[in-house]
Formats: sequence, structure tokens, C-alpha cells
Amino acid sequence: MTGDLPGEGPGEGAVRLRPPRNTLNARAVWWWRARCLLTTAVPVAVLAALGAFAGPAGTWLWYAAGVLAVLGLAGTAFLPSWWYRVHRWEITDEAVYLRTGALWQEWRIAPMSRIQTVDTVRGPLEQLFRLASVTVTTASAKGALRIEGLDHEVAARLAERLTRITQATPGDAT
Repeated sequence: MTGDLPGEGPGEGAVRLRPPRNTLNARAVWWWRARCLLTTAVPVAVLAALGAFAGPAGTWLWYAAGVLAVLGLAGTAFLPSWWYRVHRWEITDEAVYLRTGALWQEWRIAPMSRIQTVDTVRGPLEQLFRLASVTVTTASAKGALRIEGLDHEVAARLAERLTRITQATPGDAT
């Protein structure tokens, strides 16, 4: 890894990018599956209802509803497990590390000195699965880092820890 950048000699600034250490809670897979099913069920129901009242042209709407249902069920079966394997997060005294994405993986690192707010969110489905999301807002044009699929108790402790670390970190978060 050293020597890849101009001015970088052996041992100078050599930092190896590694996957963050922590996985999400395993219940996140079922939470994502429930979200996928709901996201699929609404348009399928609308297409099926329109197909029922559209007369002879309704056949095409029924076909569209069937194709969408099959694709939605396939995505529900496959994607959440894949997302679970890819999503990682880690908090150190220096930064928040996050890796997300399925096809296009995104690695984000937010230095503690750039953190402005830390929020914990629990939507209705997350509450059902005893999960929560932690949103770390930074002074970045890219926007906040969102760690989803955490056990709600882990999320509360994480928000507490981030608040303590950022208060003790010099910098103005701008």
C-alpha cells in the first residue's frame, strides 16, 4: 500500500483500509424482509385491484402484478441476507466507520471532530423487531451516516458513547 500516492514513502502515512469490525443485529435480515414485502405488496395490490375493474384490458395489469410479485418475493428472499453480509460499522476514539451497499459498496469515515449530532430512531417496524438506527450528522456535503439494524440497546449505548467521545474531541465540527 505504501508508495501508491505521490510523496508517500515506506511507512509514511500507510493506513490499510479494512472492513469495519461490527455486523448488524441478525434480526435486521427479518426487518429488511418485512420492508421488502410491504414495498412489494402495495403496488401489487394496486395493480391487481385495477386489473379486477379494467375489464378485458385488466389481464395485462394482472400479468404486471404477477411479475412484480415474483420479483418482489425473489428480492425479499435474496437481498436482505446479502445486505447483512455487506453492512459493517465500527466506532473508534478517532472516527465512525461505515460500509454499506450491495452492488455499489460505499465506505464512509467520519472523524469525531466533524460530528455535529447523534440521533437514535426507531420506526414502527424497527420497534417490532427490537431494532434501532443511529444517525451521525457531520459537517459533510455527503450527509449523515446512518447505521441501521442495530439492537435497540446497542444503539442507545452507541449514541451515548459517541456523545461522550465527541464532547471530549477538540474541533468545531465545521
